[in-house]
Amino acid sequence: MSSQYSSDTHPLPMSVAFSGPDNTGKTKQIGILARRMGPAATSAGPLDHYDPRWATIRADGMARWWFETGPVQEVADVLATSYLERSRRHFSASFRLLDRGIPMLEASVAATVAVRENLGVPQAADRARLLLAPYETDLRAAEAGERALALLHCDDPEEGTRRSLAHEVTVADTYASYQRHLHEQINRLVADGRFPMSIRIGDRPTLTIQDEIRRLLAPLHPNVPGRALAGVHVTALGGMSESGKSTAGEYLRTHHGHARLKIGYLIEDAASRAGIPDPYRLGSIVQAELIVDALDRYCQAHHFLDFVSVESLHDFDSTAELARMLGSQLTIAYLDASAITRTRRGAAGAQDVAERDVVKSARGADRIVSIAQEVICNDGPRLELERCLDRMALARRWPEHQPSTMPVNALGLPVHLESYLAEFLDRTTGPQPLIDLLAVTGSGARGKYQHGWSDLDVFVIADASSLDGMRQVLAELEAELGGVKLGLTVLTRAECRVGAVTSRLLHVLALIGSGALVPLWSAPGLVLPAPDAATDIDVSLRDGIQAAIEIRRQLLKRAPDLRDLYKVTALLAKIQLRFGGIECASDSDALTVLLDAKRQDTNAVTAARVERPAAEALAALVLQNWLDTLPGEIQ
Repeated sequence: MSSQYSSDTHPLPMSVAFSGPDNTGKTKQIGILARRMGPAATSAGPLDHYDPRWATIRADGMARWWFETGPVQEVADVLATSYLERSRRHFSASFRLLDRGIPMLEASVAATVAVRENLGVPQAADRARLLLAPYETDLRAAEAGERALALLHCDDPEEGTRRSLAHEVTVADTYASYQRHLHEQINRLVADGRFPMSIRIGDRPTLTIQDEIRRLLAPLHPNVPGRALAGVHVTALGGMSESGKSTAGEYLRTHHGHARLKIGYLIEDAASRAGIPDPYRLGSIVQAELIVDALDRYCQAHHFLDFVSVESLHDFDSTAELARMLGSQLTIAYLDASAITRTRRGAAGAQDVAERDVVKSARGADRIVSIAQEVICNDGPRLELERCLDRMALARRWPEHQPSTMPVNALGLPVHLESYLAEFLDRTTGPQPLIDLLAVTGSGARGKYQHGWSDLDVFVIADASSLDGMRQVLAELEAELGGVKLGLTVLTRAECRVGAVTSRLLHVLALIGSGALVPLWSAPGLVLPAPDAATDIDVSLRDGIQAAIEIRRQLLKRAPDLRDLYKVTALLAKIQLRFGGIECASDSDALTVLLDAKRQDTNAVTAARVERPAAEALAALVLQNWLDTLPGEIQ
């Protein structure tokens, strides 16, 4: 059988050796992967478990023995014996994770003699090979049984050394020299092909590196789990007692589709799987690793998730470790409320809130505010909290962008409307502008303006404080419209950021964000959210419901307004097409495409503008298409 796995589906034993300079996270990455794989994998543990001489070496001072008192032959012998004994040791798991592989032995010995005997890179490598020659046959066999993976800070030995030493509290000159030589030797072995797999960790967080490790190892063993929290963003909620964490978590679940999880559940689930009886007696770093392990399992089991909230952050050190592990995938949100507010909210009274605060403070929960990306004041009404949560959640889903602009004459509007818009912009965008953005929407934005039929629809972003000034400008310019109806809509930047907009205005923001709608003016540096297409389509359902109701109102009139009936019919057609992945900005285009799809006569689109029977028939047809999407009556 040619497969690397045995015919009874049990994978053959395999060893992956994680090598690299100090402080590249080898041990941590092994621990995360071993815990995640469960019984299928095991960590072989540190090398000093495999030779009894290490106990004496540690007692006498390892650094002193390594660099001063121990003969280099003895250093090489202790290291080689440990590596070889580990390679012979039997483990029940089919996947062994080794902290340092055989090539790392050569690099370590070479770096040691380089320091002790003042040798250059080639000379140190030759000296190491000579010292390890008595073990050469066994070492080759052991290396053949390993899959070598190197974790490197970067390709530059000097920069890599700096990064390794930056994690140390104190650094002796000898150790610094050893690290520099070690980086040079490892880079030599990478260039020689001794590490077929290598990862540059740079400044990337722990879970990003874990994700890359899994992608490299997945082809080697069937039990290597899928990617590590790939594409999932975690919002972790912190705050003192009764600050609103549960309220925030529930709002994120019901309004923004976050899976809502409790940190206690995550810790206890991961601990149970790992056979840890009391995880709360463990250190903060291990608790953070347990949280991430359980999150990883949960999100893999619910692969459709993009956003998760966890509550409540209870420990400063474990939260800081979570931030290091997850990096930009984590948002720490701290709910801040005064003691008076929190006491008022406490159902069990002030004493209960005070006692719970004492426990939280002892764990550093109050200090989490210092590392939070979002600090939300929750002393006000619930509506204020929800708008803050909207802004936070939408910032992850709606990327910000700077709108481009185009000149007024590019719209192809009648001359008097071009003049009107140019004058309006001139008066509202001076040294102290009244507005932040202006865009023409509707038919006027698409070169479809028809005199006597179309309105001039204008979208403006401006602060509420500008309304008086804008009203004066509009009054002074009204005559220049020549009787054309002006449809002016004004939003603030804040309303755009939190999505406090109607479905039609959300569509306008989406069009601006995609570049399908280009404003005439935008304040320098203005950034706007670009709603995603899925949200745009989803919320347009509300407009479809309203349009279907309005069509029936019009049809019940003795003499419906042809223009209003045509436009609301076109709106309902656009929304139906949007759910099919078709975007038609023009009214006539939307109606034509919908009728064509239903094999109906498209000539009715033109006739409906001027003939009441044609307009009513067209409206009834589009309405029926909408109603046909509803389930029938249960018999």
